[in-house]
Amino acid sequence: MERPAWAPQGIDISMPSVSRIYDYYLGGSHNFEVDREAARKAMGFMPGLPAIMKANRAFMRRAVQFALDEGVTQFLDIGSGIPTFGNVHEVAQRANPDAKVVYVDHDPVAVAHSRAVLEGNPRTTVFNGDLRDPAAILKDPGTALLDLDRPVALLLVLVLHFLEDKDEPYRVVAELRDALAPGSLLVLTHASYHGVPVSEKEAGGAVAVYNDIRNPLVMRNREQTNRFLDGFETVEPGLVSMPHWRPDSPAEEEDPYAFSGFAGVGRKA
Repeated sequence: MERPAWAPQGIDISMPSVSRIYDYYLGGSHNFEVDREAARKAMGFMPGLPAIMKANRAFMRRAVQFALDEGVTQFLDIGSGIPTFGNVHEVAQRANPDAKVVYVDHDPVAVAHSRAVLEGNPRTTVFNGDLRDPAAILKDPGTALLDLDRPVALLLVLVLHFLEDKDEPYRVVAELRDALAPGSLLVLTHASYHGVPVSEKEAGGAVAVYNDIRNPLVMRNREQTNRFLDGFETVEPGLVSMPHWRPDSPAEEEDPYAFSGFAGVGRKA
């Protein structure tokens, strides 16, 4: 298998990656055939997976704009993935050139490509980190771009469902929450069988694809997902499907798959 020039040395290009599969769903070009193969296999069970990812990006952009409207100009995006159009820094800095953004991802391709995209932008940075180790993220020199004594928007978008119960996901989020100043925001989306327009058995076939590539996907229900907002005051309209969170176009025009899973924003008192 030929290694593209943009692929960092030392990564295993024979193993699919969650961030590169996501890049493929969004129409990006930073993915390998193994990623495309896994994505197509998952889409065999849930053809609307790209629609879910696009709804997720649209929600993220609205949530970033909401944060800016609330006066929050610092963003910590963990599990940020490979930059495609409409990233956090593009949305935030278009509206407020002084906005600062820190991206964190554990995929070397995502980090390397982000570095290339962000070159020459002093108000953004990216580094390699794993959500399972919040202390390391908070101590990393990259996070020092942000003033944690002032409100920060913490983005955990399409990443929490890759934390298994053994990873203590609620403790991880609580540790990050406790490091944030009052007025900070938590922006999250989470996969769930809730709202998926196919049977749970069919959707389970797509989930099994992620299990097969050693990235187990944990589908949580509303109550389980809502627990991530403990210690935050939930912003209206609460934990809802992505198209229903402060939409800027009629939700009924969305693809049925876009209503899969949950989205929400919480504010730290």
